[in-house]
Amino acid sequence: MKKIGLFVLLLLLIVLSIFVGVKDISLTQLFQWDSQQQLVLLTTRLPRTISLVIAGSTISISGLIMQHLTQNKFVSPSTAGTMDSARLGILVVMIFFPSAPLLFRSFIAFLFAFGGTLIFIYLTRFLPAKNQVMIPLIGVMFGNIIGSVATFFAYQFQLVQNMSSWLQGNFSTVMKGNYELLYLTIPLLIITYLFAYRFTVVGMGEDMATNLGLNYQRIQLFGLGIVALSSAVVLIMVGNIPFLGVIVPNLVSMRYGDHMKNTLAITAVGGSIFLLACDVLARVVIAPYEVPVSVVVGVLGSFIFIALLMRRKTA
Repeated sequence: MKKIGLFVLLLLLIVLSIFVGVKDISLTQLFQWDSQQQLVLLTTRLPRTISLVIAGSTISISGLIMQHLTQNKFVSPSTAGTMDSARLGILVVMIFFPSAPLLFRSFIAFLFAFGGTLIFIYLTRFLPAKNQVMIPLIGVMFGNIIGSVATFFAYQFQLVQNMSSWLQGNFSTVMKGNYELLYLTIPLLIITYLFAYRFTVVGMGEDMATNLGLNYQRIQLFGLGIVALSSAVVLIMVGNIPFLGVIVPNLVSMRYGDHMKNTLAITAVGGSIFLLACDVLARVVIAPYEVPVSVVVGVLGSFIFIALLMRRKTA
């Protein structure tokens, strides 16, 4: 699909997301909405659509950065222990600081996500770099260990239900006044664009980056910091969205190449398109009830992920 076609598709899905739901809001009666319809539009539909666009692009870009930093196409925040580490940090806040403000929770989740990602990067130094499947497999195992620790302590403090319901990827609870922290990821995306060339060079390896005058370790830590902060914000605001950070960068790379500065915008748009489509499907599949979008993304994403693994194996 041409680039202009992606932007047109994104616009169509944004309009569809605004007008699909339990409360009927007709596009043909644009200037005849009653007060209740206007309230639904401004309080839930627009915030939900905006959060879907931001979260989809942020998760996809985070996956793209991780894949360049680790030189592995199947690494993302969900397969590198980043999300699980952030979840452990949120649990710590729920146990020791139950009345802490949202910014403090985000900061603690960022610290844990950054620390967990650093541990994963350290582990990858002992793994064969040519094996594209081994590194994300170790990342999933590492994430499961952290998740198991978090679940154990959640059972001990009777917080399993609270943690599970809060961190499940779901946009049905997004409303005006409780999603604005997602705007913090926008300047992070701008910074990523400014450093896109450096991330591309780092993705070629430490020797190449050093020969071109870049500080490999510093750029890697900077990129991991962006990923950790973005992942923590998205996890706190809308929950965990699996596979999105893996499949979208891979699909974009297959069509448009690996130069990050050229594919950054397309990856962001592709992530938003995929998440918007899954969310609309989650709303209509058992209407008037709603399936958590993480379930839809998990089902579709798992099939695409398997297809990518098979393609990589036969290539």
